[in-house]
Amino acid sequence: MKLIVSGGTGFIGTRVVDRFKRDEHYVAVYSRRPGKEQRTGIASYFWDPLGAPPSEDSLDGMDAVIHLAGETVAQRWNPAVKARIRDSRVLATRNLVAAIGRTRNRPKTLVCASAIGIYGERGDEVLTEKSTPGSGFLVDVCRGWEVEADMALKYGIRVVKLRIGFVLGLDGGALKEMLPPFRLGLGGRLGFSGRQWMPWIHIDDLCAMIQRATLDASVSGVWNCTAPNPVRNRDFTGELGQALHRPAIFPVPGMALKLLFGEFGQHMLDSARVLPEAAVKAGFQFQYPEIGPALRNLVG
Repeated sequence: MKLIVSGGTGFIGTRVVDRFKRDEHYVAVYSRRPGKEQRTGIASYFWDPLGAPPSEDSLDGMDAVIHLAGETVAQRWNPAVKARIRDSRVLATRNLVAAIGRTRNRPKTLVCASAIGIYGERGDEVLTEKSTPGSGFLVDVCRGWEVEADMALKYGIRVVKLRIGFVLGLDGGALKEMLPPFRLGLGGRLGFSGRQWMPWIHIDDLCAMIQRATLDASVSGVWNCTAPNPVRNRDFTGELGQALHRPAIFPVPGMALKLLFGEFGQHMLDSARVLPEAAVKAGFQFQYPEIGPALRNLVG
């Protein structure tokens, strides 16, 4: 298979590209600095997701597009940051689909990242791909993101939207930021109760899901990319402390999160009990379905 990946040099994208290359697929990436791509045998094309659509030459003859690019959400928000978060997903996907539509030998598949942020704050409610979206800024971003991805359907393209949870890996994401205080024995739950649900997934399982969604023509629509056993934040932090052989007894008050991160700090306390119902029904086998073994694999 021939495919091109946006965000192919990021935390998730790097692993995805390496996985497809390992299995001897032809892989290209989009980059703002294509000359910086150093991996052997990987073509690199210029595309700024916040600018114009990518070139049709970059898409011509490709079998699939994996669209993972997007401004990080984990930062202090202000109007400019929120605009970048929105545009790097909604506008960028619109531009990508427009380029696909103009391509003569266009791809047959678009696998587009989305996020569990579409569900919003939902307490203990069990959430599957059939659940309705919540409300708020992140919800609106995710809904707009998925709407733009679905525009590719009019070109006869198979579209898969991946609602990705908290990705556990050492090279990026929430775990990388959590490790320094936990290794010092200063880690603990977020908020005083830590009751909020954390829909997590090991980076290896996420990459396997992305590969399955790309290669399996029977997969379409929404897939929740989370492990089948979400945990509460207090249980997650307890397991992380055990994996590191460190205590996890210092809670981070919600007010402190809001002071540090502003509006985003409130979302760090959101609860979403998300289950990967579609993937399980499709027979996807998780390598790390439980949080303890997943964390021990990464940091134990």
